[in-house]
Amino acid sequence: MEIRKVQITGGSSYVITLPKEWVQNQKIQKNEPLGMVVQSDGTLLVTREISEKPIQKTKKIDVTAINDPTYLFRILIGTYIAGFTTIEVYSKARLPPSIGMIVRDFTQMTIGPEVVEETDNTIVLKDLLNPMEMPFDNTLKRMFVIVKNMYLDAMNATESGKLKITEEIISRDSDVDRLHWLIARQTNIVLKNPDIARRMALSPYMVMNALVISRIIERIGDHAVRWAENTRRISGKELDPAVIRQMKSASSLAIAIFDKSINAYFKPDLKESHLNIEQVTRLEALCEEMNALAMEQEPDVAVALRYIAESIRRSGEYAGDISETVINYLVEEKI
Repeated sequence: MEIRKVQITGGSSYVITLPKEWVQNQKIQKNEPLGMVVQSDGTLLVTREISEKPIQKTKKIDVTAINDPTYLFRILIGTYIAGFTTIEVYSKARLPPSIGMIVRDFTQMTIGPEVVEETDNTIVLKDLLNPMEMPFDNTLKRMFVIVKNMYLDAMNATESGKLKITEEIISRDSDVDRLHWLIARQTNIVLKNPDIARRMALSPYMVMNALVISRIIERIGDHAVRWAENTRRISGKELDPAVIRQMKSASSLAIAIFDKSINAYFKPDLKESHLNIEQVTRLEALCEEMNALAMEQEPDVAVALRYIAESIRRSGEYAGDISETVINYLVEEKI
């Protein structure tokens, strides 16, 4: 660390000199304006970027030798999350139809990117979303509502045997994924652009907590899908009413833990978060009782029911993890 002393000029102005090597590397000229941003931790950021326009980043992807559609899709998702505003997919030869299909699937699975230019060997995507138009809290609330309804519908589907409901649950998982990817993308953008963080009134710690909670909600959504898939496996089978009652009790408690965890995040409540975590042990006991009842069913039904019990238990545990994250956040930011 280089130490420099603060000087006073004119009796009221505080002055500190800039490192010569940094000035030369940045090619800063005399009388050139610099931006100064006060960070949440009290540090001062000096930057040449004084405009409030989002930073434009371009990524070019050569798909000439890419034959695996899944591989290309994952590259596109990674590029999106990294925060690139323009993505150019190109090939030395004519782009095969399969590449175009993957690119369009990508635009449908993400929020922001749209095809703005297309030729025989090039497709250009442009991100049309301003990060400030999608606050983190709004996205988390939307994810929570979707996943909570997925769980309520999963219980309904198991009890009623309606396969149409399970199809809807599985399809909604894509909405949860695209919202999680959006938060991951915005996290990268905000952490790399302090000015955006300042205008959104976000600290790096707040941003990272939102990403962690988003990831947990996405995993809870995955377990709702597994529940739906296992419900499809036992469709048409007669289930013991005792198993259904136990399943409803366990799922209701898991949803309650999930609900209270999110509420404690948006309405900061340290004590409520602590009490909520304590409920996870009770949920685990309910799931064990459900497993015991499931073993009295025929083997294929028992296996599916045990998987459902595992998804309910894991979802409640993940919800408890949200409460732990909230406690860590409140201790850092509020106490």
